[in-house]
Amino acid sequence: MKSKLLNAGLVLSSLLGYLEWGGDNSMYLFQMEKDILSKLFSDPASMIHPLIVLPLLGQILLIITLFQKQPKKLLTYLGIAGIGLLLFLMLFIGLLQMNARIVLSTLPFLGISILTLRHYYLKRSPLS
Repeated sequence: MKSKLLNAGLVLSSLLGYLEWGGDNSMYLFQMEKDILSKLFSDPASMIHPLIVLPLLGQILLIITLFQKQPKKLLTYLGIAGIGLLLFLMLFIGLLQMNARIVLSTLPFLGISILTLRHYYLKRSPLS
């Protein structure tokens, strides 16, 4: 049960990411994801980019684990890696720009990721 709660926390916290660019433009990841999913069906070719596809696949993998009786460790690791790619980049951008909003928006996902990795490490079962 704890694995499912941690995976749900990963999905939810990944949506809290915040970005600012070019003057007055800013958006949370849940807003971006809504735009991406709507454009995915109308213009799929414009949505094929590693920083779009990999985090989206990561979220899908984590959502799949929520429906499993016992969440698979490998799917969780792959989900964290997919979403983590984007959120670590956002953290790096926030640190370079010294933008506290961007940095703070990535910390919930990073914290829950550490807790999840620690949880699975302490279980010490083979990848399944």
